[in-house]
Amino acid sequence: MNTPESQHLEVLIIDDETDICYLLGSLLRKKQIQSKFVNTLKDAANILELNEPEIIFLDNHLPDGLGVNFISYIKRFHPLSKIVMITAHDNLADKQKAFKEGVDYFIGKPFSKETVNIIMENLIH
Repeated sequence: MNTPESQHLEVLIIDDETDICYLLGSLLRKKQIQSKFVNTLKDAANILELNEPEIIFLDNHLPDGLGVNFISYIKRFHPLSKIVMITAHDNLADKQKAFKEGVDYFIGKPFSKETVNIIMENLIH
């Protein structure tokens, strides 16, 4: 996926687990995609004031709130951003709420490299 659009793609990772942020960042770098990461919803809101990411990886359980409740904020100010919800607490109620709020994908942790690659391919093309 070494396409011109992947080189200019902006991806934001919102997760309190730094290992997950580094893992996703590494997988994206292999596809020539740059990413930024933050660990709280407050930091995410600050970044989203200045940036318009095409894709956002959003953890559900963060120190300052639930990612599922942050989806409406993202959709209000960045309606074209694609959202991939990632969570270790993969339950039906959260999944249904996330899709109702507008996420594009919902994946449980741990996730595989293949899953991330397939999602990125689908979101870019």
